[in-house]
Amino acid sequence: MSKKPVIRKMFPGGVTYLGFHSYYNYLASTDATRIYIIKGGPGVGKSTFMKKIGEEMVKAGYDLEYHCCSSDNNSIDGIVIPELGIALLDGTSPHIVDPKTPGAVDEIINLGEYWDDSLIIPHKKDIIDCNKEISRCFQSAYFALKDAKNAMDEWEFYIQPYQNWQGINQIYLSLNRELYQASSCQGSGKIRRLFTWAHTPQGRTQYIDSLIQGMQTLYLLTGQAGTGKSSFLTRMAEDAKTLNYDIEIYHNALEPDKIDLLIIPELKTALAISSEHYAYIPEFSGAVVYLDFDRELDQLGLEVVEEYIDLCRIRVEHSLQRAQIHSQRAKKLHDKLERYYIPAMQFEAIDKKLNSVLDSIMKAANKNIHR
Repeated sequence: MSKKPVIRKMFPGGVTYLGFHSYYNYLASTDATRIYIIKGGPGVGKSTFMKKIGEEMVKAGYDLEYHCCSSDNNSIDGIVIPELGIALLDGTSPHIVDPKTPGAVDEIINLGEYWDDSLIIPHKKDIIDCNKEISRCFQSAYFALKDAKNAMDEWEFYIQPYQNWQGINQIYLSLNRELYQASSCQGSGKIRRLFTWAHTPQGRTQYIDSLIQGMQTLYLLTGQAGTGKSSFLTRMAEDAKTLNYDIEIYHNALEPDKIDLLIIPELKTALAISSEHYAYIPEFSGAVVYLDFDRELDQLGLEVVEEYIDLCRIRVEHSLQRAQIHSQRAKKLHDKLERYYIPAMQFEAIDKKLNSVLDSIMKAANKNIHR
């Protein structure tokens, strides 16, 4: 394979104001040929197992998706090799995955088979206590994000009466005609839902540039909360769905019912939101078209509520920072938890299993080449 592999990064799940929200059922394609579901406790090497296989497949020239962990920037929850229809994913809590077609498609890899129980059991109480405290940290993060959501809702409440919705509709109709009426769809209407942002211990994180590789045009929607950006993307996504385009929908990390990014591969087009608290500055080789939703606001009228908006803005940021502090505590406790398991692991045996899985994937790749 001579082409340079395309590496994309996204989040299949995230810490949101609703709690942990998962789109893991969209991680692997519905027509996947092989799905490896990896089980095992913290520190057993699930993420490393998947990373090593991913690295080998990239060396072999295959495109790869890294499905990143929202609880740790340095860890992954899964990899996908799109050309082969093969996925490996973490099947442990909170993203529990059960095989849908055991044996034929799905295979469970239990890394718990490669530990020495006698080295773990003495730490039973510490492990239980640590898990409880981790749960409390995440619950605290959810409370903080609920505060951020409430402040965002209030912010939207102040903004909406001063938005020129007729002007927004005109922008929508113009873009709708530009994108959809000049082309005939050849897609199958597939929809994939994931996250592009995550509230990680290291801060708000996104990999949008990796996701829009191969696109020719990026429409970047900017503006305050309540100006209609996410609703705009929802309408564009519904139109694409009605016209049977394959689309990728990436949801908002705070409010998972909202959309942050829409990709329409057949049109080589992406539409993304950049907002004050989730600012995205594209490093994109294609054309960037800016749609500033603040331009439609009645700025004079807004002066009446400007003080309230500023207070909302501060509350949102403080709440997001609180959520990050709790996520950082959870990460430190998780690192502590791993220390109870790592000494008990038989990593040589895990490496043998890894090589066996990699060999199976390479055989599938060779069959794919010689079709």
